[in-house]
Amino acid sequence: MQIEFLWKDADSGGGGCPSLSRVPGGYVVNGIPVDEDTGAQIPHRNAGEVAVFVPWNVLDRLRDLA
Repeated sequence: MQIEFLWKDADSGGGGCPSLSRVPGGYVVNGIPVDEDTGAQIPHRNAGEVAVFVPWNVLDRLRDLA
């Protein structure tokens, strides 16, 4: 799978930052895992799916791609 890095959290420094990348057919989000209590509140979350926190400034930029 070819991954195209788009951008990271504008307020972060160094590596390991929440980020967004484009892949064929969609996007891959890199973020900080939420705790199980928070994850359990997310509707339609299936076994094997992982919930992550990503700062607003990473995802809001998707509007610029539309």
